[in-house]
Amino acid sequence: MGGYSTQEVADLIGMKPDQVRHYVRRALLDPVRGQRNEYRFNFQDVVLLRTAKGLLDDKVPTRKAYRVLLKLQAELESANTLASIRIFADGNTVVVRQDNHLWEAESGQVQLDFSVQDLADNVANLAKRNLNEAKVANNLDSDEWYNLGLDLEEVDPAKAPEAYAQAIALDDSNADAHVNLGRLLQLGGDLKAAKKHYERALKSVGDHQLAFYNMGTVFDELEEVDQAADYYRRAMAVPDAHYNLARICELRGDEISALRHMRQYRRLLEADG
Repeated sequence: MGGYSTQEVADLIGMKPDQVRHYVRRALLDPVRGQRNEYRFNFQDVVLLRTAKGLLDDKVPTRKAYRVLLKLQAELESANTLASIRIFADGNTVVVRQDNHLWEAESGQVQLDFSVQDLADNVANLAKRNLNEAKVANNLDSDEWYNLGLDLEEVDPAKAPEAYAQAIALDDSNADAHVNLGRLLQLGGDLKAAKKHYERALKSVGDHQLAFYNMGTVFDELEEVDQAADYYRRAMAVPDAHYNLARICELRGDEISALRHMRQYRRLLEADG
């Protein structure tokens, strides 16, 4: 479970199933495999396919369209929230807008102009249906509930905690489900419940980097800076842990340590592309 089938995506985008599979064969998309070895696509795949459909409709040459999609793929991977993006044409360029940032992708004259949020609203219906079917069938394992939670976070965040809670109910050692549920609770202002889930994640996976980092942010919000710094130091694989440590070191007047953490922050960001 988790993700969307070839037929669901084809119907949503207005493509034929074989056109969808074409982009898999070209290695533009790398969907996971379902229980019956079928493709399961995620929301980012749907955004790329919607863009591909627009390029096809405007008869953009295949090689040029492929370059656009490769560039867009990289940009979407670095986006914090896909649903906040708008993709449109500006003269000879496909432009991707998120908040106040603009990205450009090579293209010919095209008429693309669509909000990813609108696409998310349509995909949300698929995610909700998958959630309802999962509850009725009651045959998903913990990892499958977790994957369904990831789908819901992209398109219907209010429903995601239910999926993560189901994942935890089936396997209390599912550390990633604890971390994601804790993060959503933290965003909702329930720091006590969030902290409890991060602790349970660390009980299962003692060096879970995101659990350490998120615990640090909880103590940061509580203005317990020493404890926040202690957890950030245990999350050295997370770029933002170094950024936050640099801020804390600067507040303490430790400029050398602040610069060291900022350099590591930038190195990790560059390593991630």
